[in-house]
Amino acid sequence: MAIVKTEGLTKKYRDLVAVDHVNLEIEEGECFGLLGPNGAGKTTLIRMLIAASPPTEGHVWILGKDLQKHAREIKAVIGVVPQMDNLDPDLSVLQNLLAFARYFDIPRKEAHRRSLEVLTLFELQNRMSSQIRELSGGMRRRLLLARGLLNQPKVIVLDEPSIGLDPQARYLVWQKLTELKSQGVTRLLCTQNMDEAALLCDRVAIMHLGKILNIDTPQKLVERYGDSGVVEIEVDPASRAGLIRQLKERGYEYTEIANHVHVFTADSDAALQGLVTSPLRLRRRQATLEDIFFRLTGRSLLE
Repeated sequence: MAIVKTEGLTKKYRDLVAVDHVNLEIEEGECFGLLGPNGAGKTTLIRMLIAASPPTEGHVWILGKDLQKHAREIKAVIGVVPQMDNLDPDLSVLQNLLAFARYFDIPRKEAHRRSLEVLTLFELQNRMSSQIRELSGGMRRRLLLARGLLNQPKVIVLDEPSIGLDPQARYLVWQKLTELKSQGVTRLLCTQNMDEAALLCDRVAIMHLGKILNIDTPQKLVERYGDSGVVEIEVDPASRAGLIRQLKERGYEYTEIANHVHVFTADSDAALQGLVTSPLRLRRRQATLEDIFFRLTGRSLLE
C-alpha cells in the first residue's frame, strides 16, 4: 500500500519550475531516499509533502487522504527533522521536547514519558537538563531526530539526518533509523550522502532540475547504469583537455573531478590507456551509487 502518493506534483515560482510534474508512490514501512544536487527541487518537494507549501498543480495523498483537504489531520502523524537547527536556545533539552509536544496536544504526563523514551533512544538521557548551548553539534542533531519522533509519526521526513555527525554518532543514527522499519514507520530521507542512501534506503529517486530521473533500489540503479564498471584515469592538467576531447569523439560517457576522469565502459584498460600517452594512474573498479548519481545529474553546481 502506498502511504505517500503524488500525482503531477508541480511548484512554480513565476518562470521557475522548481518541481515538475512529480509522480511518487512510497510504500508503508519503506525507507525512500530523495537524491539530487543543490537546486534540484528536493526541499521544495518536501515542503509540499509536509503541507508547508501549497502545490501549483497536482495532488498529494498521505495515508490515503488528500493532503489539501486533511492537512491538519495528516500533519499530526508526520514527523519532520529539518536540516537547519531550530531548537529553542532559551530552553533545556527536556523543555524543548515538552514545548514541542504542545503542538500535538500531547498531555504533559505522556509528553514527559515520550521525551524520556526518545532521549534514551538517541543516548541523550543524561543531558535532559542541559541548555542547548551546552550541547555539541552532534548532540543537537540527535535531539532534532528525537524531537521528530515525539508525536509517534507514521511517516517521518528527514532532511540530511546525519549532517555534522562524527562517525560514531552517524552509525548510531543509522541504526536507530533502521530499527524504525520494524515499527512500521515510513521514512522519507533527503540526503546527499550516497553511503547513507545505499545503506538505509529500500529505494531511491534521483532528482534533477525539478524532475525525477529514475526510481529504483540502489543496487539495481548501479547494475543498470554501472554494470560495465568504472575506469579511473588520473592525468596531469596538461593532458586532461586532450583526454576529454578524445572521450567525446569516441562517445564515451564520463564524469570528471579535478585531474581525475571516471569513464563508464566495458572496454579494456589497454584501449583506454591508448587515449592518453602517460596516465599517472589507471584503475578499474565497480561502480557505486555516487558514480550513478554523477552520471545522471552531472557534477556542475546549479546555484
